[in-house]
Amino acid sequence: MVEYKWVALSNTTIGVLMASIDATIVLISLPAIFRGIDINPLTSFQYLLWLLFGYSVVTSTLLVTFGRISDMFGRVKFYNLGFAIFTVGSILCYITPNTGILGAQELIVFRIIQGVGGAFLFANGAAIITDAFPQNERGRALGINMISVLAGSTIGLVLGGVLATFDWRYVFLVSVPIGVIGTVWSYWKLKETSTIRRNQHLDIWGNVTFGAGLTLVLVAISYGLIPYGSSNTGWSDPWVVASMVTGLALLVAFPIIEMKTPDPMFDLKLFRNRAFAASNVAGLLASIARGGVQIMLIILLQGIWLPLHGYSYSSTPFWSGIYILPLLIGFVIMGPISGSLADKHGAKLLTISGMAITAVSFFALTFLPYDFSYLPFAIIIFFMGIGSGLFASPNVLSIMNSVPAQARGVASGMRATLQNTGQTISIAIFFTIVISSLTSSLPNAFDSALTAAGVQQLAPYFDHIPATSAVFAAFLGYNPVSSIIASVQLANPSVVASIPASVLQQLEGTTFFPKAIAPAFMSALHVTFYIGLAISIVTLLISYFRDSEPAAKPPAVVGAKEPAPVPVAPSVRSDATDTEMEKKP
Repeated sequence: MVEYKWVALSNTTIGVLMASIDATIVLISLPAIFRGIDINPLTSFQYLLWLLFGYSVVTSTLLVTFGRISDMFGRVKFYNLGFAIFTVGSILCYITPNTGILGAQELIVFRIIQGVGGAFLFANGAAIITDAFPQNERGRALGINMISVLAGSTIGLVLGGVLATFDWRYVFLVSVPIGVIGTVWSYWKLKETSTIRRNQHLDIWGNVTFGAGLTLVLVAISYGLIPYGSSNTGWSDPWVVASMVTGLALLVAFPIIEMKTPDPMFDLKLFRNRAFAASNVAGLLASIARGGVQIMLIILLQGIWLPLHGYSYSSTPFWSGIYILPLLIGFVIMGPISGSLADKHGAKLLTISGMAITAVSFFALTFLPYDFSYLPFAIIIFFMGIGSGLFASPNVLSIMNSVPAQARGVASGMRATLQNTGQTISIAIFFTIVISSLTSSLPNAFDSALTAAGVQQLAPYFDHIPATSAVFAAFLGYNPVSSIIASVQLANPSVVASIPASVLQQLEGTTFFPKAIAPAFMSALHVTFYIGLAISIVTLLISYFRDSEPAAKPPAVVGAKEPAPVPVAPSVRSDATDTEMEKKP
């Protein structure tokens, strides 16, 4: 008979792995998806962004709310519901009936349904594991679970590239059998082991304020990447500004509301515990440092490095997922090891070491030219994966061990919310930096490249390429040169007629566009790496100055259950053991 704790670990690991894969699987398969529904993504940025960010926006917004509801009515119950909702959303994505704008809108709605299910899974996975495992085994268990979260994001890149070569619908179909089996299994085998406090009330105003505020901020960040008027970004768009200001105002009002609510959804008292507060802030910053760099590396591979090495633009989405695998391998190796080490030696030294390795990796990336040798690149991102794995599991363990049993659902939701929000913010920040830098440097870059090719007469047409289009073309595996020349052919046929066929073939080949944008892009990319380096150092310092915690000790009686939880006093030390914390008056 398999012990229940392993049933809980395996089921929740499969659940969050599936949800994590779907968070990134569309990144690689977007070109195939847009071709399948007959939409040009380079002229439909709003749909592109919603397919990119809609899932994470919905998930981030609902995590804390769902964690709180699960604490009130049962974590397993809502985890099971999440599995079912996610599966239904995957089925709807697969059968998307229409094409064109309507098809894109349907797909966005169905992705949002997936996001609702994913929020239930993310909010409760770590809490269910923490309930099922004794304290001296939680680090390893959470480490395995964290592998599924972060590894899933990389697996999604490879899987999306493979499936999209056959049919874009397979990108969503792959989740259906896993979802059906996981749903049946979770309803059959998972059992409620947490203490449910049924006398609590739902914090309606807190939920509305937090959900609306975070949604408006994340929507503003997403639409800030869309060109507005003569600007290459949308940060001057009045609607973006209004959304950001309103969202921030609601988020400022949120803690005020929470302090006056008897049963708040976001238990701010937990932040009086230094380990909880520091670990959550460190997790948020680590997500900001890590979240955008993965997409930046994909753009570098898809838009520059792979075409320069003979890969067709249509194949670059798949191969970029393959070439970024060392990042996943490093994390998979270190995730469970760091969790086990945290069980024995505590989390502090491991989180510090992980962020130190991550910071060095960011610094090493700044020395890479655009036409780099793959082996040094692979080694650098492998150690970046090692550093992320060394940090992630112990940091989650520190968070979950620092709260009383009855608050684990909301604590898990708060942690996952900050992590997902950090990733979305990171992507927006990194994209904005790259687009802003390219806005000023791209025209000169194209002028130089066209002059060198002997076709300076095309410069006025290339000078009007928005930096956003250039970045997203690289990201989606498109070569915009062919479409530019086609538009010139329609507007002024004599210009194209004056260009020798061999030169036109060179312009539309795999090397002209990446060589033209590479110097300007690498300059902007290095700025993002330095930002990642700075954030990693700050995260390291936060991890260093938080309270230390001793290694976990096994219970005195094998199989003994934790005592009934009671609220934690604000003065509880962050290094108190789980049992000590729950006995505090």
